[in-house]
Amino acid sequence: MYAIVDIQGQQFRVEQGQKLFVHRTSADKGADVEFEKVLLVDNSGKVAIGAPYVDGAKVVLTVGDQVKGDKVLIFHKKRRKGYRKLNGHRQQFTEVTVKEIIA
Repeated sequence: MYAIVDIQGQQFRVEQGQKLFVHRTSADKGADVEFEKVLLVDNSGKVAIGAPYVDGAKVVLTVGDQVKGDKVLIFHKKRRKGYRKLNGHRQQFTEVTVKEIIA
């Protein structure tokens, strides 16, 4: 059984027990969070497609650690002008585990 769920503007294909990284949330570690924006549910061959969301379906996630992603370097340069600029960024993520899919 899997579902496609909208979490903070991003769509994820989730299965029970799966770990994934979503944009940082303010929920406490160990808390359960429910998302009701389920776009599709596949229950062993029976597919339910929402318009836009599946009625009565929700995904329960357990919040884990707050982590940082890999560093991304942004380099700007204009040739022959002596202009160089280097910026770095590390995205904040929350690790979540899919507890159950209710459909």
